[in-house]
Amino acid sequence: MSLLSAFLLPFAWLYAGVMAVRNWLYDKGLKTSASFSVPVISVGNLRVGGTGKTPHVAWVVRQLLAQGEKPAVLSRGYGRRTRGYRLAAALDTAATLGDEPLQHHQDFGAEVPVAVCEDRRAGIAQLLQQQPSLSAIVLDDAYQHRRVQPALSILLTEQQRPFYADRVLPAGRLRESRGGARRADVVIVTKCTPHLPESTRQAIAAKIRHYTRPKVPVLFSTYRYGAPVPITGKTISASPDIVLLTGIAHPRPLRDHLQAIGYRITYHAAFADHHAFSVADIAGVATQCRAGQCVFTTQKDAARLLAPELATVIVSLPIFYIPIDVQFLGDGAACLQQVLTSLFQPQAVV
Repeated sequence: MSLLSAFLLPFAWLYAGVMAVRNWLYDKGLKTSASFSVPVISVGNLRVGGTGKTPHVAWVVRQLLAQGEKPAVLSRGYGRRTRGYRLAAALDTAATLGDEPLQHHQDFGAEVPVAVCEDRRAGIAQLLQQQPSLSAIVLDDAYQHRRVQPALSILLTEQQRPFYADRVLPAGRLRESRGGARRADVVIVTKCTPHLPESTRQAIAAKIRHYTRPKVPVLFSTYRYGAPVPITGKTISASPDIVLLTGIAHPRPLRDHLQAIGYRITYHAAFADHHAFSVADIAGVATQCRAGQCVFTTQKDAARLLAPELATVIVSLPIFYIPIDVQFLGDGAACLQQVLTSLFQPQAVV
């Protein structure tokens, strides 16, 4: 433990105590959690920062569609400049929706309604009123939103930064104590190395189950990266030298992937998660981009780069985003598919 973490521990204990009292009030029914007429699936984490919620939400939505369901996605819309409930439409941008909801809207289009609302309970009610044919709602980043009672709560934790090795804010990065994992119905260890040995998976699962309910599935996922997709209509260069532009919490896995397949990153413009790119930011990237070089970024960042105010500075840059898909290790996909299917099966009357 660092000296700073030790100094901050009393504040962490105080914060953890406040969160524990809040959770106890909900657990005992002294604060109410609303249930709804369709299954609500919550995808979230205990730790501040990126654990891969967006691609895992997309995976869940695709599975629901494959099962014949009609899902919607509801997010808080972090980083947007609007407030209240908003249903995604064609003219929306990252400024009006937030970058992650906009990404979902771009991925699924009219097939899956995407909405944002700080109050998820109110947002669900409005979604169901506007879209009465919905059969499921997926909540993006709502693990601590106790005003809604999910039918399924999926907790994500990174292999390199597991919640069981962290501390509560401000001494660590946890939003609540490790005991919050007991609310999870499924735990997914994300961003795993693709060939993580079974023995390592078992060891990680054992540490996680120290905090969860008995028999909660612990699954493991990794990323599969796709071919670069142009966002400015340019043709990709054959040069292995590239500039990387990111505004995400943990860009290292993308860096490692690009270097593993032969690219040389000559400059990395690394901004904070959800950073609102400015004209000056992109102009600075352009000065680092030599002749024959492309700029690579993430799909989440691409949503913000397409803001109208940046149109004049990105139009001349060969910018490409690297799409990612979630892949499960072992039988993880089949296990989660079975869990999702069970949400729509009639419950036996005892």
